[in-house]
Amino acid sequence: MRNRSLLCQLVLVAAATAAFSAAAWTAAGPLAALLVAGCGSFALAAAAAFGFARYREIAHLADAIDRVLHEGRSVSFSQCREGDVAILSNEMQKMVARLVRTADALEQEKRALATSMEDISHQIRTPMTAIALMVPAIEQADDALERKRALRNLEAQVDRTSWLVTSLLKLAKADAGALDLADGPVDVGAAAERAAEPLLVAFDLKDVALHIDCAPGASLRGDARWIAEALGNVLKNCLEHTSAKGAVTLSAREDALSTRIVVEDTGPGFAPDDLPRVFDRFYRGGAADVGEEVGGGFAGEGFGIGLALARALTEAQGGTLVAANGEAGGARFTFAFPKFVV
Repeated sequence: MRNRSLLCQLVLVAAATAAFSAAAWTAAGPLAALLVAGCGSFALAAAAAFGFARYREIAHLADAIDRVLHEGRSVSFSQCREGDVAILSNEMQKMVARLVRTADALEQEKRALATSMEDISHQIRTPMTAIALMVPAIEQADDALERKRALRNLEAQVDRTSWLVTSLLKLAKADAGALDLADGPVDVGAAAERAAEPLLVAFDLKDVALHIDCAPGASLRGDARWIAEALGNVLKNCLEHTSAKGAVTLSAREDALSTRIVVEDTGPGFAPDDLPRVFDRFYRGGAADVGEEVGGGFAGEGFGIGLALARALTEAQGGTLVAANGEAGGARFTFAFPKFVV
């Protein structure tokens, strides 16, 4: 079936050769007819050889594609050596390689999504289980003070669950590129104050000092709301890992190349094994627990999502966020927002 068109072409060439030979016999005699027939036969043989070789290469390509489609294997087309067929085979090899890379990427995303869903389920299950256990205890409590304390703990668990769900939604939007980001000048000092405001009570309760030292006029381009959100998550993390009488410092400087914001604490810093995974979702390092009460919860009860969200929000606005240990100990987080000057 694949060679039907080639056979039709060869039949037409043979018929034309016979017709020209007959005409030559009539017009010029048998010698001319023999010459025409010989030339026609040679052309017919050459066309047949070239055509069958060409169709054999095309059949090889078709079989290779069939194996890719049905067996999922990557097949080399390097045996194709003819000019236009070789070009076609090269393009098909590129297509197959790209499809393989796409399939691998989709498989990795599928595994990552499954892992994330398991982590999310586990993280939500913990506070929900605590809430389920607290409700009967509240119902059975006879002492008013005991009931009030249990209610406060219940509210804290509800707040933790609400914060987790909200943060996961924000992170999902950042991953999907669906954040509603403004692009305008952001006053870094104002963004720092906005980030710190919800945490001021927690800083006081834990007896940790907060110092904000932003250079006057320091600014960057981005969305002030999300910049403050990213800074707030880092400040919260530093607070959770700083003991009483410690301090957290946020400083910002601007130069011709970038605006840099540095957040440092006087906590234990990062263990060598933890540092490469600081921004991994749901990861909590071995030095995570300080164990002091902060606003109804405990510093060491973080979900391991805040820093991942901070980096995602920063990168969505063209910045970078890196973590390291400070020279004097403690953790150091550095935001950098480059300036593109033409």
